[in-house]
Order: sequence, then C-alpha cells, then structure tokens
Amino acid sequence: MRTRLPLVPALLAVFLGTTSLAQTATFPPLEGEKADGGRVRLPDPAAKGFTVVGLAYSQKASPMLEEWAEPAFLRLVAKHGLFAGTYEAEVWFIPMFIGGNKAAYEPSMKRFRKSADPEVADHVLFYQGEIEPFEQALGLHSKDIPYFFVLDREGRVVHRTEGAFSVEKLDAIEERLME
Repeated sequence: MRTRLPLVPALLAVFLGTTSLAQTATFPPLEGEKADGGRVRLPDPAAKGFTVVGLAYSQKASPMLEEWAEPAFLRLVAKHGLFAGTYEAEVWFIPMFIGGNKAAYEPSMKRFRKSADPEVADHVLFYQGEIEPFEQALGLHSKDIPYFFVLDREGRVVHRTEGAFSVEKLDAIEERLME
C-alpha cells in the first residue's frame, strides 16, 4: 500500500493542473458574419465586459443551441432578471459551418435573414472555417452538443459549460458575469 500513496498526490496534481489549464485556455481567433453582412472578430479586446460565446458545429447540436437562445438572450442581453443589470456582457450564438457543412452556409444564412428577429439576429454570428483550432484550444470533445464559454477581455476562458439548456447552467454563467 505504501508504494501507492505517492501516486495519489501525483494523480491529484495532474488533475488539478489539467483543471487550471482548462480555466486559462484562450479562445482562438474567430471571424463571423452577422445577418446584416457585418463582420465580427472574437475575442474582442474592446469588449466592455465579458463575452459569452455559444458554439454549435453539427446539425444535431444546432437545435440545442437554439434552445439556449431565447432564455440566454432574455437574461443576458435584454436584461430580464434580478441581477441582469449588474454586469456587462456581449453575447454571441455561433453556428459553425465546417467540413461538409460549409456548403450549407449560404442557404442557411439566407433563411436566417428572412426569418430571424432583428434584435436576436444582432447576436448571431455565422462561422465558416476549420474546427481543429477550437477543438484543440477549448477541448471540444463532441460535435453533438453546443458549448458555452465566458471570456474575459483578453479572450481567456473564465467559465465553460456544454450540452442542453438548463436554468442551472444559465445561472452559473450569470454568476460568473457578476464576479
């Protein structure tokens, strides 16, 4: 048994080191197109506060990203909520067109321009490019779920969550924004 005891602290140090790396990851540069044709680059060093980024890069993940859109928009952008006025945050929902999905970029953008609420459309970026920089830097492990990141002004990831919408996940994002 004694020979195993030193292994426990070593494994704990590796785990804690991995956790701190995940918390200090930097969001890779991303340029997206808004419905009005404007271009936005993230991370944005001129952001007034935090930046919240939601990414989806498959057809299966897109509906889950859409489930996040209304409650996150209402709370983080429209400022409906008890603490919503206490923080500044830019919010972006980003459907990513990668690999074979790149061909769907233009038709999807045209449909979106016709059907989207203009107020919400101002917070959607369409990205067309490669996923590898994001997979590596952010530890994206499944294309079937959306990912949400809270970035500081330098583009460092200070909070992340993933998967289907839940009030608890949105609360955790908001709590981070209030720090």
